[in-house]
Amino acid sequence: MSGWLERFGFRLGRRAGGLMRSVGLAASVVPSLSIAAQWDPSQASSNLGVFALSDAELVERQITVTPIGELVLPTGEIIACDPLTTGTDWPALSRKVKPGHYPVSLLEAQGRVAGAVLRFRPGTPVRWELATLPGQDVSTLKGEEAFGYPVDAGLGSFMDKTAMALMSAEQDKLKADQNYYDDVLAAQFAPNQDRFAMHHPVTGNPLNIAMFWSGWGDGIYPSFWGLDAAGEPLLLLTDFGVLENADGRGSH
Repeated sequence: MSGWLERFGFRLGRRAGGLMRSVGLAASVVPSLSIAAQWDPSQASSNLGVFALSDAELVERQITVTPIGELVLPTGEIIACDPLTTGTDWPALSRKVKPGHYPVSLLEAQGRVAGAVLRFRPGTPVRWELATLPGQDVSTLKGEEAFGYPVDAGLGSFMDKTAMALMSAEQDKLKADQNYYDDVLAAQFAPNQDRFAMHHPVTGNPLNIAMFWSGWGDGIYPSFWGLDAAGEPLLLLTDFGVLENADGRGSH
């Protein structure tokens, strides 16, 4: 296992007890390790090989790994979305994980959040699977197409499905001249140069939401399960399209 994975990917962890299709992420040069013959996840993201890089290679490629805290998943049902524009009817991902507390880290490059990583167990993925919602069929995808979630507020997130309802209830309490980012989230983002926050919708409730910049801004961004040889999830990655071929030195 590469050193950065061991330090940032699992050290913080402790175990307890969209609907849209996107096209346009760079075609991949990383060999596919997916079991799906009809569609290759490395065509939708050329950055899946980043988890095999050593510390020295990350430095050379100008990629920084930033741990931001632990996400509480009481149900193990994960929602990945724009937290400010997504409603309570947005479903959790089809694949579930064991309930617990899991570390979140960011891959940063070119002054942007290039990817968000939710880590479940240590190890380097040996194959990949597109993170889908119920009803989405990977066999219908072609080439660089991928299912992903739409971003309209410049933010992405990971949360347990129960956290969405909590945040929605708090939003409903705002006055007509208030908005959730300016009046609630801004103070939590500020200490982190507005790049991320581990937000607790209800003070004193451990349920939280990992929020972070979405790369270059609005768009549709896919997420991927990194799996071990037995098909069990090691991590969940949302790729915001900043890196290219697992390299942060590209120019835009």
